[in-house]
Amino acid sequence: MNTNSEKRDHRDASEATAEQQITLRGPAQLADALPYLMGYYPNDSVVMVALHGRRGRFGGRLRLGIPKSPQEWAPVASHLAESLVANSERSGSRPDGILVFLCQDPTDGATGREVMERLRAFAQRLRTACGTLDVPVLEALCLSDGRFWSYCCPDGRCCPPEGTALALPGTSVMAAAAAYAGIQVRGSLREMEARLTPRPQQPAVLRARVRALDEAGSTVVPRILSDTGRAQVCEETLDLARVLIRRLGRSPLPRGSWVAADRADDELVSDEEAATVVVGLQDRDTRDRAAEWMEGPEAACALRLWRLLARRCVGPYDTYAAPPRTLAGWVAWSTGDEAEARVALGLALRADAEYTFAQLLHQACNEGLDPEKLRVCLRGERSARTGRARPGPGGRGARRRQATARARRAARGKAGRLGESRVQAAGPRAARPGVRPRVRPTDRTEGAEPGLTSGREGVRPRETPHRARRGTRSGR
Repeated sequence: MNTNSEKRDHRDASEATAEQQITLRGPAQLADALPYLMGYYPNDSVVMVALHGRRGRFGGRLRLGIPKSPQEWAPVASHLAESLVANSERSGSRPDGILVFLCQDPTDGATGREVMERLRAFAQRLRTACGTLDVPVLEALCLSDGRFWSYCCPDGRCCPPEGTALALPGTSVMAAAAAYAGIQVRGSLREMEARLTPRPQQPAVLRARVRALDEAGSTVVPRILSDTGRAQVCEETLDLARVLIRRLGRSPLPRGSWVAADRADDELVSDEEAATVVVGLQDRDTRDRAAEWMEGPEAACALRLWRLLARRCVGPYDTYAAPPRTLAGWVAWSTGDEAEARVALGLALRADAEYTFAQLLHQACNEGLDPEKLRVCLRGERSARTGRARPGPGGRGARRRQATARARRAARGKAGRLGESRVQAAGPRAARPGVRPRVRPTDRTEGAEPGLTSGREGVRPRETPHRARRGTRSGR
């Protein structure tokens, strides 16, 4: 089960600044605060928020899609309660209470009240599961069709049976505090996910995109599987990605909604170009190098490209969306957008639940780790590859490469063409948190895989796509 657990240790919505605290009283203010706690409105989701201390300071938060089958409610409730309590304890303290939000809009002509009644049993399961762990649910709210209901308050004067209308966006004290603290609400979860998922298209458009992926797979995958062609495919994929990033950077985004911006980006990249990069990113080494576009001016354009490529993974190639979605999540997290990072990484795991890079980034983001640690590693990899880093300790091969570099610099000096040597003096490749190390063809053995803090056993070290089989992929 992929639980989207959320922890923020800075600029919490309940504490806009170190000097100013916002106190929320009653179900209405709690319901209004939910989008600011999450950074978006969580459609079709159960959200649980830990409370700490006598004053109920907001702590960790957890989100999961509401299970469609009532038979799943009991085990899901137990899992969510245990996960939130365990995550809070790992962060330093056991919660003193929990808030529960059930967010689901009506469908098929139903009303918000009918949705509330249908989910009442799920709310009770969640309250019971938390009570079993000796952590009370202080409030459980259902948000549906622009109204909210309380499952805990029996007083019809403050919580009438017909529900209470939600406050207009931007009109509450919480909205003012969030604006002062720089906290933004991106819209709904559904809207954020739409930027990373294929849109409905005409059948001819879908067939063209599937055909482009078929052709790219039949051409690129055999070369990736070849030891001599893999490095060349990596360079070609990254070169094309750079061209597309520069193209997107030269095109200003239209004013208006994100829908218009994404459509403008889609028109700038052909199906063949997108398919070539998508297939090339299934290789782990190529993906790792693409992750270096994580900061500065190139980060925003790289994020636009990763979203675009994720939208092009249609038909049997839906699992191919895991690498671009993971890269989108990494860039968002690296640039400080934790809300989009969690959404993108959650979608990557939905495409491929075993995609290790997404698993590690998702866990690191949820645990509130600093992305700078991974940025430092990626900067070091880039410097070492381009020859700007000092060589690390190595054996005879490293010393021989160092001697060769010195000899070439001396030769250039004699010829009057002094310049920077481009020979890379390579030492042992350092392990990077959250990214698998490269494994040479002679090292294809099953073994432990380094993660952010610990290894995982039984994971294939090298990532290459399966042989030209439509709709399959193996980049982890």
